[in-house]
Amino acid sequence: MAKQAERRAATSEAILTAARRLFGTQGFAATTMDEIAEAASVAKGAVYHHFRTKEAVFESVFDQVSRDLVVEIDGAARAEKDVLAAMVAGTQHYFAATAKGPTGQVILRDGPAVLGWERWREIDARHFGGKLPRALSAAMDAGLIARQPVEPLARLLLGAVTEAAVACAGRADIARAGAEYARAFKSLVEALRVKP
Repeated sequence: MAKQAERRAATSEAILTAARRLFGTQGFAATTMDEIAEAASVAKGAVYHHFRTKEAVFESVFDQVSRDLVVEIDGAARAEKDVLAAMVAGTQHYFAATAKGPTGQVILRDGPAVLGWERWREIDARHFGGKLPRALSAAMDAGLIARQPVEPLARLLLGAVTEAAVACAGRADIARAGAEYARAFKSLVEALRVKP
């Protein structure tokens, strides 16, 4: 039984690794289940055994990419002086990572279209989107911002970040656009800071 479970896990991992590469480079619409099977070196039936639809494969890839992005964001934010500075650094990293390449393709270009905004938000809330309410609560507990309802403030800030990331992804000058939006986000967050 253990060996069979290991084989199942290895097959699933091979499928997700192949799908992640394909979705990230050529997009959801241009990727077929046949290509995923071929890239994973498994039969097409094996792909369908583990994932009922291409959308189900994509959702698992989206979850992986989101989880990996949060690890990167945590690394970028860890060295900051306080939670507000960490929010800004983490958001700058989010803009940079989602504005280009495979991460941007999966998270912003295909994610909302394939999953729908509701499901996209549910998954994001387990990763990047879920960090913002916790960070705001920590900032309030530390006296960095005035105490207020966290949920509306988090939704407003997260909406701003998501809209800015989508705008960055659509620009030819991604790096410059990302830097501009990051500065604007920093201004928003710093405006919340309690003045001594």
